[in-house]
Amino acid sequence: MPNQPGSDSAIGYADLTDLVIAAPVIADATIRSAIRLKGDEAAGVAPGFTRYYVEADIGALVRGAGGLPPRIGYLVDIAPDSSGRLAKLKKMRVILFGRPVANRPDQIQLVAPDAQISWTPAEDARVRAVARALVATDAPPVITGIGNAFHVPGALPGEGETQVFLTTANGAPVSLTVLRRPGEQPRWAVALSEIVDEAAAPPARDTLLWYRLACALPADLPERSTASLAEADAGIARDDYHFILSQLGPCGRTRTIR
Repeated sequence: MPNQPGSDSAIGYADLTDLVIAAPVIADATIRSAIRLKGDEAAGVAPGFTRYYVEADIGALVRGAGGLPPRIGYLVDIAPDSSGRLAKLKKMRVILFGRPVANRPDQIQLVAPDAQISWTPAEDARVRAVARALVATDAPPVITGIGNAFHVPGALPGEGETQVFLTTANGAPVSLTVLRRPGEQPRWAVALSEIVDEAAAPPARDTLLWYRLACALPADLPERSTASLAEADAGIARDDYHFILSQLGPCGRTRTIR
């Protein structure tokens, strides 16, 4: 869960990126009032959460093509901290991830019931960095699946190269390469062009390219990806793919955007 008021830990990169992607409105705001809702007004609240109707004053707009009025209202579900206490929301500075409400310019709907995190300089910088990365001209594309995989043995035992081609939402090329040499650890890289150059390298963790791969790649190569390979080469390609996944590490997603 995010580091919303009442929580103890910072939101993970994957969850933060999910929120930024989902939210056409991202705002830095200070809570003016918070009314606890009960009964029918709190229908569907997850166990352990408490629903509030919040009014907040907008301090800055990170994203929002249509703009926002100086004060907005929204519903948010809050979880207690590790001691079981709910944070005092009034005067809390937060970052909101939401979408406009039709015919209600003074309201937003959060993209998840708890899509509000405590504002800190570090979190503000992280949100803005993700938002910039998503619209950069060299932003990595959305990964939609795996195409063909190939393995070419080298001249020496244990030597070889595996390439795995990925499919993307916009058709842009993305490929993964693993190089094996006798007596050395395998080396892998990702390329965002048709040509894999010597400078290609693995993505740094907690970057958009890392997120695109770690949160989208399936646990195994599809059988169709290695259908044209000899069984021995297909087995190595599968092993190399699992090596890549182990190097990427888990996506770390803990929430679902509605």
